[in-house]
Amino acid sequence: MKILVTGGAGFIGSNLVDVLIEQGHEVAVVDNLLTGKKEHVNPAAHFFELDVRDKKLSQVLAQEKPEAVFHLAAQIDLRKSVEDPLWDAEENILGSINLLKLCQDFGGVKKIIFSSSGGAIYGDTNDIPTKESHQENPVSPYGIAKLTIDKYLHYYHQVFGLPYISLRYSNIYGPRQNAKGEAGVVAIFCDRLLSGQSVVINGNGSQTRDYVYVTDVVQANLLALDSAKVAVYNIGTGIETNVNQIADLIKKNINPEAEFSHGPAKAGEQQRSCLDANKAKVELGWQPAVDLAVGIQKTVEWFKNNHQ
Repeated sequence: MKILVTGGAGFIGSNLVDVLIEQGHEVAVVDNLLTGKKEHVNPAAHFFELDVRDKKLSQVLAQEKPEAVFHLAAQIDLRKSVEDPLWDAEENILGSINLLKLCQDFGGVKKIIFSSSGGAIYGDTNDIPTKESHQENPVSPYGIAKLTIDKYLHYYHQVFGLPYISLRYSNIYGPRQNAKGEAGVVAIFCDRLLSGQSVVINGNGSQTRDYVYVTDVVQANLLALDSAKVAVYNIGTGIETNVNQIADLIKKNINPEAEFSHGPAKAGEQQRSCLDANKAKVELGWQPAVDLAVGIQKTVEWFKNNHQ
């Protein structure tokens, strides 16, 4: 199958592209390389250094004629979205609309699989783990943008018949995560410990997240590609882990004697986030396979081998 992956030089996208090519698909990658890395792009992919807002994206679709599109390109720094919501909307909303409009115009796209966000869309909730049916209460421009594109996908399906699946991720970690350009406490802690720098935990470290390993996320995307469903799915483990626990796991694998300090809590930071992925299990046949301790060990090993 001919497939387009936006954000295919990034953390999740490059891991996905590798597996798609291993499976024999013909893959084109679009990435502006603001946070993605060219060296992570599989050499068998057709690479286009391009922003999804660019009008030249139409030329890529005309040339590559994709049958499926994985849309991962995004500005993913939640804090930057708060600092500059207009810029975040230009990147995450207008860029996505440009892509959807082109998919509609060219007509050959049979499915779009969108990388959305669970925690950022639901906000703080007492219903843990949180289901897809929970009220959506995003409290950041980033979360608002993800929810907006979920609604645009619904619109393009209802009006133009464009099938889609939106995958609402929990906190993803693993090899190739950019510790300096992307959100991700696992990558940040690994990078700072391996650099011999001090590590500061925001607040008391009791805030929780649902950590899912990148290969499990790739598998969810592959199952979405094969599914005939049009739906939104949570992708997470259903297990809460707090920041202090993550710090201890990383210390164990890098330097058990390392000391973490605590700084002021970030204003407005979400305190709890954990997703119920039972719908994905029932309808897609997906469930996480990598235990957190094993995933942290693999991630640390990658950072050790690739640390600069």
